[in-house]
Amino acid sequence: MSDDVPALQLLAPDGTFRARGASEEFVPYIEALDDEMLRAFYRDMSLTRAFDIEATNLQRQGEMALWVPSHGQEAAQVGSARAARPQDHLFPSYREHAAAMVRGVDPVDIIRMLRGLTHGGWNPAAHGNFHIYTLVIGSHALHATGYAMGILFDNELRATPARKSTGTKSSTKAVNASDDNEAVIAYFGDGATSQGDVAEAFVFAASYRTPQVFFVQNNHWAISVPVSVQSRTPLYLRGTGYGIPSVQIDGNDVLVSYAVSTKALTAARSGEGPQLIEALTYRMGAHTTSDDPTKYRSHEEHESWAKRDPITRYEKWLRSRGADDAFFAEIAAEAGDLAADIRRRTLALQDPVSDTIFDHVYSEPHPVMSEQKQWLTEYSESFGDAS
Repeated sequence: MSDDVPALQLLAPDGTFRARGASEEFVPYIEALDDEMLRAFYRDMSLTRAFDIEATNLQRQGEMALWVPSHGQEAAQVGSARAARPQDHLFPSYREHAAAMVRGVDPVDIIRMLRGLTHGGWNPAAHGNFHIYTLVIGSHALHATGYAMGILFDNELRATPARKSTGTKSSTKAVNASDDNEAVIAYFGDGATSQGDVAEAFVFAASYRTPQVFFVQNNHWAISVPVSVQSRTPLYLRGTGYGIPSVQIDGNDVLVSYAVSTKALTAARSGEGPQLIEALTYRMGAHTTSDDPTKYRSHEEHESWAKRDPITRYEKWLRSRGADDAFFAEIAAEAGDLAADIRRRTLALQDPVSDTIFDHVYSEPHPVMSEQKQWLTEYSESFGDAS
């Protein structure tokens, strides 16, 4: 990213706070934060990276068939997830480990899912409204849009008695003005913007003016296809083509990610319709552990982005504000403890019993499921003791 790229930025790669031009609008969002929250950003990013490194090591040692690294994309995710309110719903793809942890997902649950030990992952209602990972590229953009449409319709239904009593038609903006209203974030990468599902999501979101934010993590590579081949124009301009207000930010700047996401979510909740954020970042590792990025990426490109590391940049800024060695040592120790705990619990994971595939097909007990479950039990028992 060069200075001529119209990306909003608050924190320069050298760790200095440098709001220029349009970025100055977002300074008050950061000034409103206390030191505890500002330090929480660093903790979130550091713990996520420790988890990611440990999970990669576990995969290399045969504990998982596949791992999806998030190294380098921590700032975009932490800033946007911290901007979301508790009632908001987050729809991830499969690389949003930082956002998952911010919303209370146990990192071992992510490993359990990628190890094939669950039938989906977790219950979003019990994990900060953070929905399950979606490995089908771009499909969850429609899921998120459908959910946002449901929020909109529910708001309209709740407003119906008021409209009848006053004899006037209340506007969507008025209905959604409350701070308690819900909004939706849909996370996906640059490659997903080439999928038809995402285009359809843009159409429905723009048409219905849904309360949602499309958050594009442009990590510059859709596996081995560079973004320059995927799109001849900046990706955020695709949103404007659908009538969706869209901005481009420095995705390695956690402060601008937080500030811009806060503004976009507030606009969505207030009835201003969908918003789009393109976060320019970089996938430092492989697309997945089955990929070899050295086959298609240059060493020079990789090193140029390493100098813009989101955690290193943010640490420099925190130190300039008075954070001392003791704070960073505390976080490093916590990250080490987390990695050790993840390894211990991963190695202790057990295969689920086979009849769990029937337990959550319906919300209530169902005779057909009970019959099939009993059949499988009897069939399995007919083989006797396999040992």
